[in-house]
Amino acid sequence: AYISIEVLIALVSVPGNILVIWAVKMNQALRDATFCFIVSLAVADVAVGALVIPLAIIINIGPQTEFYSCLMVACPVLILTESSILALLAIAVDRYLRVRIPIRYKSVVTPRRAAVAIAGCWIISFLVGLTPMFGWNNLSKMRRTQELNSSHTEFVIKCQFETVISMEYMVYFNFFVWVLPPLLLMLLIYLEVFNLIRKQLNKKVSSNSSDPEKYYGKELKIAKSLALVLFLFALSWLPLHVLNCITLF
Repeated sequence: AYISIEVLIALVSVPGNILVIWAVKMNQALRDATFCFIVSLAVADVAVGALVIPLAIIINIGPQTEFYSCLMVACPVLILTESSILALLAIAVDRYLRVRIPIRYKSVVTPRRAAVAIAGCWIISFLVGLTPMFGWNNLSKMRRTQELNSSHTEFVIKCQFETVISMEYMVYFNFFVWVLPPLLLMLLIYLEVFNLIRKQLNKKVSSNSSDPEKYYGKELKIAKSLALVLFLFALSWLPLHVLNCITLF
């Protein structure tokens, strides 16, 4: 059942997000900073469907493998989850700037700065996701448990996520530093975005000005859609992190 659901998600995720990328490529009107960040998010989701889900199925089967080989199978999901979170955060900040400084927005959020922000998001994602490869993992714990003194290359285990990834890393570093704070920050940003739009719409309605009302009405629709994406992302991932906290504590 688990493998069937994973395969179904992959079959929906990959073509769906490829269509998002294709739509932005083909439509000149969509080539602004917001949609650059959405493309970055779509790329991460394509990689989840094409790479991470097959790796997750392998981990679910639990083959016998060398410790660091298993770690390499487990880390991509950490990289791409973090990439999705940072892309969502960049989108939220972009929407905030659109409604906070609409006149100066295009001079502040240039394509170059958007590209630098996207590159920064991916670099941070790789650093966060590959931290277990740098040493914060369960190798020493497993060696103590199994009382083995062999070299790393001879250390063969049943490859499962919890076997190689430290739960302290998942809770204290991944969740408490790189998942929960960005999600809370995004929540505050969207609340402020809706507040600013509401104030502007009330102001423009009272002054009978139609163009700004149209602008902020459009921004409200986009903000609602993106806030829904954020809500569904949190709904999908927070239960897992809560379970990790329960497991650790």
